[in-house]
Amino acid sequence: MSGFHRYVGFAIEPKGSSHGICRVSGQVEERHLNINRVVHGGVYATLLDTAMGGAVVSTLTGDESTATTSLYVDFVRSARLGQYLTATGTLTRRGRHIAFADGVITDEEGVVLGRGHGTWYIWEHAGSGIPPRHPPRRT
Repeated sequence: MSGFHRYVGFAIEPKGSSHGICRVSGQVEERHLNINRVVHGGVYATLLDTAMGGAVVSTLTGDESTATTSLYVDFVRSARLGQYLTATGTLTRRGRHIAFADGVITDEEGVVLGRGHGTWYIWEHAGSGIPPRHPPRRT
């Protein structure tokens, strides 16, 4: 993982990931906490987006790319400093241009801390990795 994901400090678990399934895990550090000293909701959203998106990415062909189009997060319980979190994303349906995935965040004891689901747009590219742009509409 690079860029933003490296900064966040969580990593994909290759042994826990396969076709249509992706696991992302890491330990809660000071930088993940909000002013109430619990994990910031944005960390939950990032973990779920990465795990569910990884599940979708695992199904792509070499000439396909994907991006999140919607992401829903349910905050079930708060996580605290030092806890080890694992987000598991599972592909629930994949079409030609749209994929759906569900995700769950658990702590080291298997307690559910958060849940999510979302959709991803899939497109073919000619090596650019950038989705095609439509011409602007005239008014």
